[in-house]
Amino acid sequence: MLGALLEKQRTVPDSYPLSLNALRTASNQATSRDPVVDYDDATLLEALARLRDRELVRFVKPTGLRVVKYHQRLEEQLRLDPPRAALITALLLRGAQTAGELRPRTERLHPFADRDAVEVTLREMAGAEPPLVRELERLPGQHDRRWIHLLGGEPAEAAAPSPPIDREVVLADGAGARDRRVAAGYDRLAETYAIALGGDFDHKSFDRWLLDQLAANAPGQGLDVGCGPGEVAGHLAGLDMEITGLDLSAEMVARAAELHPEIRFVQGNFVLPPMPRGSDPRDPGWGLVTAWYAFAHLAGSEIRPTMAGLVKVLCRGGYLAVAAQVGHEVRHPGELWGSPTDLDFVLHDRDELIAAAEAAGLVDIEWYLRSPPPEADTERFYLVGRRSSA
Repeated sequence: MLGALLEKQRTVPDSYPLSLNALRTASNQATSRDPVVDYDDATLLEALARLRDRELVRFVKPTGLRVVKYHQRLEEQLRLDPPRAALITALLLRGAQTAGELRPRTERLHPFADRDAVEVTLREMAGAEPPLVRELERLPGQHDRRWIHLLGGEPAEAAAPSPPIDREVVLADGAGARDRRVAAGYDRLAETYAIALGGDFDHKSFDRWLLDQLAANAPGQGLDVGCGPGEVAGHLAGLDMEITGLDLSAEMVARAAELHPEIRFVQGNFVLPPMPRGSDPRDPGWGLVTAWYAFAHLAGSEIRPTMAGLVKVLCRGGYLAVAAQVGHEVRHPGELWGSPTDLDFVLHDRDELIAAAEAAGLVDIEWYLRSPPPEADTERFYLVGRRSSA
């Protein structure tokens, strides 16, 4: 609960202090929380009373309003500066984490210069009297040590931590080998993929709604990266948008061209995306770039440079829209639609995707998180941002 108060005070100051309803919503989020909780009003009120007795929360009744609001005093009691407050917030909300995980997850609260800056602050906090954090022992299979906060005793997971998520495993033999593996994998799956998911977009009302809004507001041509057999490109073309599809797999490009002969499809790597034909030479670039599940085979370290590269090919005022499966896992299915495959699928971290969009310079960022659809068991995350018109 204190983590939710700290987070909202720093990320949404206009809505702070929080009402009971706002605090319940902030605390009960199903993602970015470890453990996930489902507090009711009675539980929150009881906890708030105990926190007030310890002078960790102040009750506020704004002039002219009947509702009571709640303001955290943890920073005041512990004399936390912004870097320490950011780290305590992330540790309260998400449990044990490495310094490498903490840096992107605290960026909206405090921008650490690098991972070493996070480590320095954590060690200062561990050396405080009494200590605020503690470094856990590295377990077999872990690359880095994780840190926990000590504000309420040792978290249960400190004794039996879950295995760390290694999103870099897809680069074990290099980016080039990974790209060749992905291209070959989708070459083999192209026909099966198109059959299995053909017409699938007709049942995705949210996706269609979001793309409709983007097509209506985009200031120029569109580029759909990782286009596969062309569902997204086909929908945008049906909205009278001039669209180009880009995919690493030659067979996917061929299949997309068969299904949507009115659309231009090209083979290529979206790490180095092409520029549109015939765009305004005074402001070259795409009015819309879509990446629907195109990040599924990228390592965590590739998200920021990839996002930045896609933003660079937008015209001023152009939009970038990303759809991704999010979670804490790298999946190795071994088989898709009855066909063997050696493809790895990375479930990315929602906060890291948002941080990458912000670091790339996107403005007016909005995002949506959806529960797993009927055909899969992963949460779906959608992010939309605009390149500044300045």
